[in-house]
Amino acid sequence: MDDSLILVVEDDARLRERLARYLASEGFRVTASGDAADARAKLRAINPDLMVLDVMMPGESGLDLIQSLRAEGQYTDLPVLLLTARGAPEDRIAGFEAGADDYLGKPFEPRELVLRIRALLRRATPPPVPEAPSGPIRIGTAEFDVERGELRDAAGPIRLTGGEAALLTALARKANEVLSREEIAEALQMDDSGERAVDVQVVRLRRKIEVDPKEPRFLHTVRGRGYILKPGV
Repeated sequence: MDDSLILVVEDDARLRERLARYLASEGFRVTASGDAADARAKLRAINPDLMVLDVMMPGESGLDLIQSLRAEGQYTDLPVLLLTARGAPEDRIAGFEAGADDYLGKPFEPRELVLRIRALLRRATPPPVPEAPSGPIRIGTAEFDVERGELRDAAGPIRLTGGEAALLTALARKANEVLSREEIAEALQMDDSGERAVDVQVVRLRRKIEVDPKEPRFLHTVRGRGYILKPGV
């Protein structure tokens, strides 16, 4: 985490240099910008892990910059820590409303800045995904053979249609990982209109593997992203 790339955007040249030196001494890789225009160019060129952004800058302010970047949709996951001499509650609220993830008033202790940066980076780092099972997987009282594409319980085989079997196989091969509708449609060799068909197959498959399809335990919808299969009993 300490080799993360930090973009420091600060119009005060002396403070900008001090921040860059201190963060580098803490093990971070650092690049710096003096205004919003240069920050935009750096963002396109280096893809930083986090941005430390001054609010009060000539021209486009830090608030305007982060609000614009969030609206563009390309940097929605970029952690942003705002720095400002204005520490009133309404100023902090304005910062968060603009899309900042944290807010630190000037003057500040450099150590606190580092701690806040590390906390933001931890929050932005997804937890490790458990490895997908290599053999048959348990789904409630049933067992699914990934290689054969067969689902069975104590009473015997559970009949799956070709589409249901293909869907369950695709999800099982990436168990505990979110698959987008596009990825599932590609795995099922559906055409460009396949995303809606994926939803239909999910509804049908839930009827086969869930006790209550309306409250799924194994095949979950991840809003805005897709579906995930979480095997278990």
